[in-house]
Amino acid sequence: MTDTAAATDTAASDEDRAELTDGYHLVVDALKLNDVETIYGVVGIPITDLARLAQAEGIRYVGFRHESNAGHAAAIAGYLTKKPGIALTVSAPGFLNGLVALANATTNCFPMVQISGSSERHLVDLKQGDYEEMDQLAAAQPFVKAAYRISRVEDIGRGIARALRTAISGRPGGVYLDIPAAVLGSIMPAEEGAKTLSRLVDPAPRQLPAPEAVDRAIELLASAERPLVVLGKGAAYAQADDKIKQFIESTGIPYAPMSMAKGLLPDGHPQSAAAARSLALKRADVVVLMGARLNWLLNHGERGWNPDAQFIQIDIEPKEMDSNQPIAAPLVGDIESVLDALAERTKPGQIAAPQAWKDELAAKTADNVAKMAKRLEADPHPMQFMGALKAVRDVLRERPEVYLVNEGANALDIARNVIDMQVPRHRLDSGTWGVMGIGMGYAIAAAVESGQPVVAVEGDSAFGFSGMDLETICRYNLPVVTVIMNNGGVYKGDEAPGGGSSDPAPTALMSAARHDQMIEAFGGKGYRATTPAEITAALTEALAAGGPALIDCVIDPSAGTESGHIAHLNPKGLGNFGGKK
Repeated sequence: MTDTAAATDTAASDEDRAELTDGYHLVVDALKLNDVETIYGVVGIPITDLARLAQAEGIRYVGFRHESNAGHAAAIAGYLTKKPGIALTVSAPGFLNGLVALANATTNCFPMVQISGSSERHLVDLKQGDYEEMDQLAAAQPFVKAAYRISRVEDIGRGIARALRTAISGRPGGVYLDIPAAVLGSIMPAEEGAKTLSRLVDPAPRQLPAPEAVDRAIELLASAERPLVVLGKGAAYAQADDKIKQFIESTGIPYAPMSMAKGLLPDGHPQSAAAARSLALKRADVVVLMGARLNWLLNHGERGWNPDAQFIQIDIEPKEMDSNQPIAAPLVGDIESVLDALAERTKPGQIAAPQAWKDELAAKTADNVAKMAKRLEADPHPMQFMGALKAVRDVLRERPEVYLVNEGANALDIARNVIDMQVPRHRLDSGTWGVMGIGMGYAIAAAVESGQPVVAVEGDSAFGFSGMDLETICRYNLPVVTVIMNNGGVYKGDEAPGGGSSDPAPTALMSAARHDQMIEAFGGKGYRATTPAEITAALTEALAAGGPALIDCVIDPSAGTESGHIAHLNPKGLGNFGGKK
């Protein structure tokens, strides 16, 4: 063959290739078309090239050390942005690791899509023993809002559009999208492939409540003697901050925020009943549940509540109504639309919280705040949770832009009570499922999505679930400061082994652990603190530096209680009777 002929054949071959596309490109094109900017994942067979291509095409890819952490990052990204967070995993074991986070996203109503490669269907269905063989679609379905499989390359655009819309529409949740390796590698004409892609139109439309439902709620609130608003994380997710503030302040109704709703109004707001929550729940006669559910976090509306309380519930999901208690005035719709309707149909002065009720809660709040202040003033040695978290609180008060990630048992419960929040959606914690291991994933996503500094306050046990992704924080040079409450154990570190065993107690961790040296191994800055003053100095310096850092706070091993504030959920066993039968 002459040089001229060879060149002609090469040019023709290049032209043919230019007219073709494959599943990898169609996935990336579909995501870009729908404004996906970031993917969180762990690469491997068969999705490594998908991550490479996404990065090359301008989508930021953040690679993790464990799929659960990548999934948690995608989930909280969905919560923060109101757009589906995307997690990318390999097949079978990687898929299962990510499924924990996907189920957690569904439980917490965070929009998320987990895209996983999978083995070939004909081999899986006949159980022929393919590499990482598993029917992933069937495995995912019980734990997610919806699960889909793309079986043809020409359906990639449709599958991604369906997954994204399902995740964000109505009550948000987790969606699983299965793409077999053969589909990713399949080829089709580029022009035809482009026609299969679509951009979502109005994927999360407003849902207006019925006028008669709004009037019913207004009448109930107008007759209330002791009204209360409970703000849930659904209210924070709605990003209707100004309208929520206007409703609460115009009616004068006291409010109690759930943990991830803290900051919708500043914690020091005069109508906040957070410090008088027990009294508020016990006495309230009409309760507005705004993006909050009467689940275990609110004792199902039973223990500690006024048994005669009547509930008004604002929720986008009709099936949520009456799930635990009868709802006297259900308001089905998105929070912004419901608040608009309430404002439009309420007559001036029709809803106003009685002053006596506000005074009662204010007096209890002042009393409890004074008691807490006295506890926080103590400075025992060795250091306790209170002193350590007061030091964190004092630094963060000067930095309201900092995101706070929080998990653990005592580290979670005490931080929730001690650390005030001043702005919305800046407190991220273990949420409805109470799952441990969200720490590094949430912290990474908060830093990536916001560009702001993050402080992750972790129990030493909780940190262990995701601690290896310190390396991810350092690799991407993220402004994340991890603060570990290190008391050497699960709950606390002073439990003796039972029955004369030479092994550590089931709740014991290494009391001499040096978490600060872990981050130094990855190039971050480590600190070890044994007093509140040392925590203050370290956290101030770390935030000013703006890079990866970790503060290992040495806490008294005897500090902490079994299961924190939810010890009542423990069954009565040997651990509750000193080991005696």
